[in-house]
Amino acid sequence: MKKLNFGLILFCLVFASTTCYSFQGETPNFKQYEGEVVDANNGKALIFATLMVEGTNISTITNTEGDFLLKVPANLSSGTISISFLGYTTKTVALNDLAQNENTIELVPSALQLTEVDVNAPKDARTLVLEVFKRKGDKYLDNPALMTAFYRETIKKRRKNVSLSEAVVNIYKSPYQSNRRDAVQLYKARKSTDYSKLDTIALKLQGGPYNTLYSDIVKYPDIVFLEQNFDQYTYKFKRSTRINDNLIYVISFSQREDIRDQLYKGELFIDVEQKTLTSAIYELNITNKVMAARLFVKKKPAKVDVWPTDIAYRVDYRNKNGKWYYGYSNVLLEFKVDWDDKLFNSVYSMTAEMAITDWEQNIDGEVPKPKERIRSSIILADEASGFSDPDFWGEYNIIEPEKSIESAIKKIQRQLRRAERKGAATPTP
Repeated sequence: MKKLNFGLILFCLVFASTTCYSFQGETPNFKQYEGEVVDANNGKALIFATLMVEGTNISTITNTEGDFLLKVPANLSSGTISISFLGYTTKTVALNDLAQNENTIELVPSALQLTEVDVNAPKDARTLVLEVFKRKGDKYLDNPALMTAFYRETIKKRRKNVSLSEAVVNIYKSPYQSNRRDAVQLYKARKSTDYSKLDTIALKLQGGPYNTLYSDIVKYPDIVFLEQNFDQYTYKFKRSTRINDNLIYVISFSQREDIRDQLYKGELFIDVEQKTLTSAIYELNITNKVMAARLFVKKKPAKVDVWPTDIAYRVDYRNKNGKWYYGYSNVLLEFKVDWDDKLFNSVYSMTAEMAITDWEQNIDGEVPKPKERIRSSIILADEASGFSDPDFWGEYNIIEPEKSIESAIKKIQRQLRRAERKGAATPTP
């Protein structure tokens, strides 16, 4: 298995602090809409549904509770949005028909004819997957692009939030057929950590936005499908579904039983007509926890053992004028921390997610100078000041916070207000 050596080290146990970045910009006039996307038949929340403003590249997604927050420039507030989700018929809604909040958008499941499965099902799933990756230069963005993205990372001890980081970044996306890696520039960020819940260790996530960016396995196939290990997987056609009214194959892959290396397993969602990967859900097959720990634990105290128990990824792609591009990804890492002198271990989960909220062609292919980029080893620093400002993100689209994250933000804001009042009450010597 190839060592993940360029930003996919998911966490480290460190005691040092690092620099925080926060750059203010002008806030233009915009309108925002809040609501939820649900199944029209049973009201079930649709997680990671995509909302796009038609005629633009502005977009957002629903969170893990089906909620969305969409910000649109005022001059586009009379436009329309399209809402899409795997297995459902795409719906178009006029922005004029939406309220400022409490909107409910219902999607209808797509009808899939049995004949489509029987007639179109590929006989050789392996050949289909190989074709998808070989044709990426034809079907995915073939020109440089400048993307705006929202990034969020959380650390939980069991079910309690202990750290929350958010950032807006610029991604200088190189063409998919190019071997040049993408560059990331940090525009604005905020973070808060409750160290009282961290077992006396300072737990930090290393890599920041690169953790999610490198989940783009079309751009970075060697993360999962190295050329020399492609045939170490078994590929099977599972089922068919639909997205944007297009037929989608679902191909499962898993490492062969005779392979002892720690590879991956998951599902690939492939557009039938275009032979493109539209989504992928995959996880590391942890067959050796010691080896997995070496891959993902960058630094730790000597008397602590850290065992990854789940390492999972998701990436979704979007289509614009026949070209596909990276749209959203998330990474989940769950692990146990076992102290030599403690009876019980601690269970932590770390989640990182990033959504592209707008983009344009980078015609000149310009990229920031190395000193202006963030490194793949970045650790977003502790800086809670941004949480005191309800308008911190301005016009930038973000992923609507889940209820637990909303509660964490409100708690941080209360703590800051108390600190400010205490500081104001302290006489100056």
